[in-house]
Amino acid sequence: MKKYIILITCIVLFPILFSSCLESYLDKSPEAGLTSNDVFKNLDNFKKFFLAIYEGTNTTTYEYNIKMGFPFYMNQIGVKYTWEGLTDCADQGRVMNGQTIKGGLMASTLDGYTRLVDSRPVLAVMFKLIRICNMTLENIHLLEADQVIIDDYTAQAHFVRAFAHFELFRLWGPMPYIVKVIGPEDQWDIPRLSKHETLLRIAADMDTAATFFAKAGLMRRDNPVPGAPGHLSNPEQARPNGVAAKAYKSRALLYAASPLNNELGIKDWEAAAIAAWEAIVIARQYGYDLLTAAKYKENYIGLPHSNEHLWSWDGGKKRYNDKTLASFINGVFSSSASNSGECPTQNFVDKFETKYGDPLNTQAERDAATAAGHYKEQDPYVNRDPRFYIDIIYNQATNIVGWTNSKAQIYYEIKNGVVVYSELLNQTYPGITHTGYYSRKCWGEQSVKNNLLAQYSDPLIRLGELYLNYAEAANEAYGPNGSAPGASLNALQALNLIRARIGHCDVPAQFTVSTEALRPRIRNERNVELSFEGHYYHDLRRWKDAPVAYAGPLMGVDIEKVPVSATYPTGFKYTRLPLPSDRQSKWKNAMYYFPFELSDIYKMKNFTQAPNESW
Repeated sequence: MKKYIILITCIVLFPILFSSCLESYLDKSPEAGLTSNDVFKNLDNFKKFFLAIYEGTNTTTYEYNIKMGFPFYMNQIGVKYTWEGLTDCADQGRVMNGQTIKGGLMASTLDGYTRLVDSRPVLAVMFKLIRICNMTLENIHLLEADQVIIDDYTAQAHFVRAFAHFELFRLWGPMPYIVKVIGPEDQWDIPRLSKHETLLRIAADMDTAATFFAKAGLMRRDNPVPGAPGHLSNPEQARPNGVAAKAYKSRALLYAASPLNNELGIKDWEAAAIAAWEAIVIARQYGYDLLTAAKYKENYIGLPHSNEHLWSWDGGKKRYNDKTLASFINGVFSSSASNSGECPTQNFVDKFETKYGDPLNTQAERDAATAAGHYKEQDPYVNRDPRFYIDIIYNQATNIVGWTNSKAQIYYEIKNGVVVYSELLNQTYPGITHTGYYSRKCWGEQSVKNNLLAQYSDPLIRLGELYLNYAEAANEAYGPNGSAPGASLNALQALNLIRARIGHCDVPAQFTVSTEALRPRIRNERNVELSFEGHYYHDLRRWKDAPVAYAGPLMGVDIEKVPVSATYPTGFKYTRLPLPSDRQSKWKNAMYYFPFELSDIYKMKNFTQAPNESW
């Protein structure tokens, strides 16, 4: 073991990325006199080293900490676009860097994801976290503390190492799996593993983390009894726990089984289903549960943590004009010309079924729903999935406090030959909707006319996702009515459990006759249930659905106020229209993963770009 701890760089895999240093507790040369014993023997010193993983060491930038892998945190960074805004799911009110990425020119903004400290340096951050975890695991035997504390930190190091590898994988593809501190004399130009092997290594690390969390008695970090003292209020909720580790194992194996990464066919799906069911059982055992429909929104608004969260980040209390919400809240709500805001496309709005379970994604499906008397194109927002009213601000949406008649006025009318815009289409704000919709899920019901202090939460992984992981994997492995060994739910029952929780109907029978028939409904359900929580960007890719989704066209709705008539019973004329050309998306196979900068790749022989054109 080396005598001295030398934290040379922000990233630790490639010397080419060793361009900047952190002024932090351990960025010391040997001459400073810090030895391994100095750092790892004393608990207080150890905490200063390890706990920087969660909060970093510099509060003046977006910092080198684990939050760079948290969707809500990432969406707050000042470039004013969200993960959903990089897909067909949403348009941003203002055309900015996100549209460049979405339009297929990913490399032009790549440095913002690699090394720029005032942007989103995910690459730098995750490699630094891996190094901290490996240093911890190599030296944890020196720590003089109770065994419970040692087991806890051992578990956290395995978890965070796996988490960091997973976030790197989702954005840059397969990786070497680094389990040792790489020094100047070690090989650093390490070949990538396969996609499948990368994910299996992540799952194994999460499993090890769960084992040590169990030894420490930390399968959850609060009182598991709802309503009891300490329930959901433990200050250590920011740290992962054993149930979260099992849940992340489930997520990793689901990715491994998905079309983009699958190597073993049905066996991969079977492994994913077994892992998801195991995580569900353990979550139930430790008191986690699905929130009721009445409390559903507490998964992201209203509480720092919910009892459905297996691990979450307290996003804090924020007002409508908080600059960190500029990617979410449009200028017309914030009274700020600089806000961009997130505007769902008509493409995504169509994913919300009728209350009878009719899909509406294609014209043929809408025609069938119309023929059944379940849908009307000129009265499109009645009788929809209950989550539609929670997630989407649409024309005449109710309870828009402070605005005219507490309704969303998103339309124009022609008076004396002049176009007059409604208040939520105020043309003085660049960040107004171009789709006819605003996002409600992460809005917090606040605006310049409703000055609330909303509590935000980022549901990093929640029980609802586990049921969807299980439904997807079990359907592929065993069919709609099949189940993993020992499981008490089959794929269809798990799917319907999520729908029933919010008051939606069961999947109609015609979609339950085969794996192929149920697959689109499972994917659609995941899109809706986990909407705007950071999943959609990655799900499109692992399913290999991105080429079709990005091909568009991305659609919005033109809404004109007209006299009430049999044709226009609501007094509004709804016309589907493609978004302007500068707001469309474009797909290239290279967009499955972010590229490394060419100047970096040229310096390596074994580590190459992901083979994006070979799917």
